[in-house]
Formats: sequence, structure tokens, C-alpha cells
Amino acid sequence: MSGKVAVAVRLAVDPAEAFRAFTEDVDLWWQRGIKFRFHPRKNGVMRFEPGEGGRLVEVYDEAAGDIYEVGRILVWQPGERLVFEWRAPNYREGQVTEVELRFQPVEGGTRILLEHRGWETLPGDHPARHGLADVPFLGTMGGWWQEQLAALKERL
Repeated sequence: MSGKVAVAVRLAVDPAEAFRAFTEDVDLWWQRGIKFRFHPRKNGVMRFEPGEGGRLVEVYDEAAGDIYEVGRILVWQPGERLVFEWRAPNYREGQVTEVELRFQPVEGGTRILLEHRGWETLPGDHPARHGLADVPFLGTMGGWWQEQLAALKERL
């Protein structure tokens, strides 16, 4: 198994604005519900903490420290590239995948290329796979990200 999915979307904004919308407005476009949120019954707020070493988090009650850390930001290049770790709540210690986005200028806007890689690090019986073999599982994950990027495009 290659262990990665790749999807793309074209947006009618320049790369700097696409990056800004993806990171600063994440809670406005990131879909809600059990399919898309990490603890959907808690009604959290998605947030990127800018810069390398920052985090992608879902915040439920910041004062009480009730925050789910999806992962650390590995690369933060506004308007160009974003890379962050990805951990679902059912990942065991040390299990992590990685999401990379490239913001490419194209005529009339930006093409975002998203690659989510490292799936081969999760065993075949891992709950995140929902009992699916490699190819159907990766297809499902690609579709999931395509839905998320479509929500971003609709927001813009």
C-alpha cells in the first residue's frame, strides 16, 4: 500500500488568501458532525496555532483545558505550503499520519494540492480503517478530504 491519498481543489482567490482562509477560518469551513469532528458531541471550535511548532486543535473548553490536539505544525509557509501531523482520537501512542498542502498560483486563483500520507503506519485492523481493505479505505479518506476542500471552496 502506498499509504497516501491526494486531492486538489481550485479556488478563485490568490494563494495568500487561500492559505489564510484554510488556517484562520478553519472553524468556519471545517464541517461539523460525527463524520468530521473529533469529539462531535462536545461542539468544539477548530483552530490552527500559527507557525511551525503550533498545533491544529479542536477546543471544547479552553479554560478547563479541554482541547484535542490533532497534531503539530511541521511547515508553515503562508501562501505556499502547510504540513501538519494528524492523530485521530483512536490512535495509539506514537501513531501519526501527516497532511501536506501546497498552494499553487493558477490562472484566476489557486490550486490547493492536499496529500495525507502515512496510512501504512496504521495496522490493517486499526479502528480508523473501519474494517476496510487498503484501496477502499484510501478511497474513503480521499473522499473525506474532497468534501472538506469543497466546503472551503463554498465558504470562499
